[in-house]
Amino acid sequence: MRKVFISIIFLLTSQFIFAQNEIGPEGHKLFWVFGIAFVLGVFILYASWDKGNKTNIKKKLFQRKMVKVELGKDKLYYPGSLELKVKNRGNKDVDLDHPLLVFDNFWFQRKFRLKGMGNHLFYPLYLEKKKTHTLQIDLTRFYSHDKSLKKFPKAKVAVFDVNGKRLGSKSVYLRKTLFKF
Repeated sequence: MRKVFISIIFLLTSQFIFAQNEIGPEGHKLFWVFGIAFVLGVFILYASWDKGNKTNIKKKLFQRKMVKVELGKDKLYYPGSLELKVKNRGNKDVDLDHPLLVFDNFWFQRKFRLKGMGNHLFYPLYLEKKKTHTLQIDLTRFYSHDKSLKKFPKAKVAVFDVNGKRLGSKSVYLRKTLFKF
């Protein structure tokens, strides 16, 4: 009991004892570090600036690929199909690559590339600005491929462009779980 009491007091007071030897940074040194970083940043920005065609630079800076991904299911638990909606909210057209369907267990993941629906292949897909694309994903085809997929509680769909840049993802829970991961 005495050893426990001494170790508790040592742990509580050690924080105050060890904190006495710390030396903080001096203010003028921090000012110089931040000043040099700011000057380097301005120099790099100025060096990369195209002086001849400033309107193109403004267009490149304000063009963005912005995609909203929604994933819905037909039933709350053990759904038979998922509905993927991809909406291009940006002001630039997007080339969508094959979406990636990931069945996720806490320890394992199974990944599938989606190629289309109803035996029709329509990826890669050119999605114009302000347009929406909908894909129905039939889960029974995946369950017939591998029976152990029914035990996976989470499904996630990730959308990429043709260059490999990740545009967005969304996940849903397919069955009840004790922990949400």
